[in-house]
Amino acid sequence: MTPVVDEPREQLLNAAGEIFAEKGFKATTIRDICGKAQANVAAVNYYFRDKMGLYIEAVKRAHCSPVTIDLAQLTGATTAQKLHLFVLGMLTHLLDDSRPAWHAQLMMRELAEPTEACVALVESYIRPQALQLEAILGAVVPSHNRADFYMFGFSVVAQCLFYRVQKPIAELLVGPAEYATYSVEKLARHITRFSLPGLGLSPEFEPFMPAGLMARSTEAAVAEPVLGEIVP
Repeated sequence: MTPVVDEPREQLLNAAGEIFAEKGFKATTIRDICGKAQANVAAVNYYFRDKMGLYIEAVKRAHCSPVTIDLAQLTGATTAQKLHLFVLGMLTHLLDDSRPAWHAQLMMRELAEPTEACVALVESYIRPQALQLEAILGAVVPSHNRADFYMFGFSVVAQCLFYRVQKPIAELLVGPAEYATYSVEKLARHITRFSLPGLGLSPEFEPFMPAGLMARSTEAAVAEPVLGEIVP
């Protein structure tokens, strides 16, 4: 069943996201947001409690939730194959050109000047992803020290973020035509193969797709076409 969308809440959230991305949290007023959303000031209190509550939800929306992989479905998959699926999901999320421009702009602002929204974002979305990556790499990271594990995890995630944050620089270096060949699948394979030797594993692997995930990917082909491409 398709969830019911609360239109007034969505209008406020999208209007707030655009203005927060442009002006930042401090320079944005509730009046600015309500004027753009054509909403009553009381609606902010009703849906979000206050400006910070609205800002936190806007930052969460800007981040959204990456494609998640149910590790219980990956019986028989190697660490390399699981890592590839994780990287593929992250890149699918990060490089989705259909997302509004304010998503990336607001995230860059929040990362440059963190607020309490950053804490909420980490606990709601990022920490669960980190725990998933820990579950994937835990068997091969050559240390039981969690701080060491996070250094491996940061190195994997940083490669994914590069193609989002540094896209203009990469395009200038290699040229737009060459950069256009960097599909999500191509990047996912490269990042996985580049990362595996650092984990003490062979860079050679065959992509893995469990039947359940493949079925859902077929149904979501319009929204997430790349998932259907990794079936060997």
